Amino acid sequence: MKKIFFKLLAKLNKLILPSYTKQGLDLSKASKLQLAILGWKLYVTKNALD
Repeated sequence: MKKIFFKLLAKLNKLILPSYTKQGLDLSKASKLQLAILGWKLYVTKNALD
């Protein structure tokens, strides 16, 4: 159940949230909001793959 939830959430994130890797975002110059979004996406992806 948990894995299905995170897979669904990962697909939703992909549709809604911006892709900073495609934009070439420099992490040293990223704002707090951008870092929070990156952290959230990493957390969801990690749980979806487990």
